[in-house]
Amino acid sequence: MVNSAAPVPPTPPVPLSALLARDDLALRRIAGPGGADVVIHWAHTSEMADPYPYLLGGELLLTAGVQIPDASAPDAFFDAYVARIVAAGGAALGFGLAPVHERVPRALVAACDAHGLPLLEVPPQTTFSAVARAVWQLMAQARLAELRRVTEAQLSLAAAAARPDPVPSVLRRLAQRLGGQAVLHGPDGTPIAAAGREPAPGTREALAELARVVRPAGPAAPSSATDTVGGAHLSAYALGSGAGFVLGVAAGRREAGDHTIASVGAVLLSLLTGEHQSAAGAARSSALVRLLLGAAPQTVAPLLGDGDWFVVHASPEPPDPSAAHRSPQPLEPGALAASALGAALGSPLVDVAEEVVRVLAPADREPAPVPGWTLGVSAPAAPHEWPAADAQAARALARARAARAPLVRHDSRPGLSRLVPEAEARAHARTLLAPLAARPALLDTLRTWLSLHGSWDRTAVALGVHRNTVRQRIARCALLLDTDLDDADVRMELWFALRHH
Repeated sequence: MVNSAAPVPPTPPVPLSALLARDDLALRRIAGPGGADVVIHWAHTSEMADPYPYLLGGELLLTAGVQIPDASAPDAFFDAYVARIVAAGGAALGFGLAPVHERVPRALVAACDAHGLPLLEVPPQTTFSAVARAVWQLMAQARLAELRRVTEAQLSLAAAAARPDPVPSVLRRLAQRLGGQAVLHGPDGTPIAAAGREPAPGTREALAELARVVRPAGPAAPSSATDTVGGAHLSAYALGSGAGFVLGVAAGRREAGDHTIASVGAVLLSLLTGEHQSAAGAARSSALVRLLLGAAPQTVAPLLGDGDWFVVHASPEPPDPSAAHRSPQPLEPGALAASALGAALGSPLVDVAEEVVRVLAPADREPAPVPGWTLGVSAPAAPHEWPAADAQAARALARARAARAPLVRHDSRPGLSRLVPEAEARAHARTLLAPLAARPALLDTLRTWLSLHGSWDRTAVALGVHRNTVRQRIARCALLLDTDLDDADVRMELWFALRHH
């Protein structure tokens, strides 16, 4: 009985024809089949009369015939010898000439023909070590070619997923790479998209049946399954979205890297189908459409969840002093990094601006510092308060960058300023700060400088300017306001005015 489940190494097999084509080995096939389907997984040398217990299957077994006994009926010996090699799953037999035998025994040739085992003649100048080395060299070349093919397929599939029609594009590219047809089955088992060559009659039904095997029906359901029907190799992959989508593939061949390529396609389709079919994804899409059509935030917010929200402003500027000194300007956040930040804060609602990432996060989870980011967090806010919370988060981020702290929260405690009616406070602020009204850079510098207790260096870091620029602006403010900014009472009054300006 042939051992069909013999273990094989994690490398592509070597076609026997490729080994025979090596001129340096001068091997010659003298018996048995020699088609393209004959492959070798490794090479092994043995002079035992019965090598069966020591074979794993797929070997090119090399022997010099030392084990041949002096018997009157060698035909029976060779027949049993070859039968045992075939039973162990051996792929081919190589017989070395000299020093024991000058030619391959005719009985061995007849036995290999009878049992369908390829027999190679190894000339005296070719060592068994050279044959084994050639096998491993061919395996390494095949492995490199396979890795190149898989890598190219991964890049191609990723590019297809970025197209405006990602699902059909991924299916088309997957069908091209696997040389067959790729089908996306919906939760009810109906094919909802397909690409590639039309399979043979009956294959589509068999693929749909295989898809039912992996469709989520409980914890014991497999994630993938394979089958062969009418010469077509079928594969089915349950998509990770959990909504019941299944990827089916039907191809005329099954190569070593095909499973990896199909698995990459399944992962991409899981992401594409999961986002649009999940309740949360559908709700976010609906909220965006309603906002674009003119709905007020407070009417859209229930689609995103109940309760208050935090607005978080984040900058990827390194918080350590030496890095900030080397690069005082904020760094531009990337889309992938911003998505990872949103995941860390527990929200997919992320806005990537030029220098700052804004995240709208549910208030039921308190934001925590995220490595590599400087965060400013607003007070919890209802939807109608989101614009004010956005301003709070911006001010908190400025203080965090100035203080080189990983996270600063908006301080919402009531102060003495609440004792003055808002209208009167605004009127007082306009009068006091009138000399600076047409100079927003001076107002921003004065506000930041006062919030940082008159620190030139921290103000320069917060504003992204040189400390001498801060000194010049503050001196200009003192001149225009005609006041002494070293006076604590003056600073307190100006801070009150700036808070209501």
